[in-house]
Amino acid sequence: MKLVVCGCSGCMGRMVVKAAEKHEDIEVVGGIDLEKCTEFGFPVVDSAENLTIKPEVIIDFSNPRALTSLLSYAKNNKIPLVLCTTGLDETQVEQIKENSQIIPIFFSGNMSLGINILLKLVKEAAAVLKNDFDIEIIEKHHNRKIDAPSGTAFMLADEISDTLKNQVWYSYDRHSRRKPRDKNEIGIHSIRGGNIVGDHEVIFAGKNEVITLSHHAQSREIFADGAIKAARFLCDKGAGLYCMDDILG
Repeated sequence: MKLVVCGCSGCMGRMVVKAAEKHEDIEVVGGIDLEKCTEFGFPVVDSAENLTIKPEVIIDFSNPRALTSLLSYAKNNKIPLVLCTTGLDETQVEQIKENSQIIPIFFSGNMSLGINILLKLVKEAAAVLKNDFDIEIIEKHHNRKIDAPSGTAFMLADEISDTLKNQVWYSYDRHSRRKPRDKNEIGIHSIRGGNIVGDHEVIFAGKNEVITLSHHAQSREIFADGAIKAARFLCDKGAGLYCMDDILG
């Protein structure tokens, strides 16, 4: 499998390159990054249009600003995309959905298998507990993460919202409101510090009991390995929008 890594000089991009090296049947044939890199054994260009070798799949762990050109290149060359970049706005998500009608796109705010199992557990809990429990989400990441709340926190909140038929709303800052907690709100809290890889907790707080579902990432390797799994998954797929649920079954 000929692979290109977009954002190859970043922390996650480097992890994907290392993860690919563990597989004899995967070759990283190019990278895309604005930062000039000569340390890799493959050419690194600043835009997908400048790639010298056509890949069979592209994994993107870069920046939302790169999305438009990446989608254009992939669409024109019929190349599957694994999109792992977070912090995308609604317009960009619509772009992804539109292009998935032409090429296969794997799109997820978190590539960890464990997080996607957590999503299933959260959905089951919300379906049983309904509005009888207050729901709070806490996410923790390293001090270099730019977007907040995390894409995973939104995935968890959206899973709950869909389960409860959109009867809830998201609260990010209670400092400006001096009143009791609303029954239908989901509090989402972001912590940034040190080198925390990624922790997520969903708290269901009821009368005299609290249920906490959590996931703690101990290494970025889990996200890189998940991206490699997604790339393999896409290789024989037709146009469409895929997610980790399609791998987990």
